[in-house]
Amino acid sequence: MSEEQQFQAGVNTHENVIFSCFGGASNTGITSALASLEAVKELGLEKAAIMCLGGLPTNVKPVLGKTKAAKKIVTVDGCPFECSRKIVEQAGFKPISIMLTRDIGMKKKGFSEDIGKGIKGVMEYISDDEIKKAKELIVKTILEV
Repeated sequence: MSEEQQFQAGVNTHENVIFSCFGGASNTGITSALASLEAVKELGLEKAAIMCLGGLPTNVKPVLGKTKAAKKIVTVDGCPFECSRKIVEQAGFKPISIMLTRDIGMKKKGFSEDIGKGIKGVMEYISDDEIKKAKELIVKTILEV
């Protein structure tokens, strides 16, 4: 597929699309992002791709067109704010919602809680096991008939 086709609105370059929270203020947002990336890596870009969440409210034609052409639209949110799901629904789509605090039992930990108390690196808040559980749930959701 040419680059021109890849960015053309309505061209179904990915069977399914994922809109993921990439919230950098907590462990749940980062886990959502990493798990979504791992799911795409496992499934391959023909089966699934992460779409630009900001492209929906700003009416980016390729994002809207590819979302309309997708078989499944999956939102992956870390916490009950469900920003991804809400943005996708406000754009007129009906996604399948995954929320990590609800669906895999994650506990949200805001990074700002440690400000001034010996700040840790972001990845010290992230669990490989939770990334794996979230990735498996995303893959299962996409592959379900």
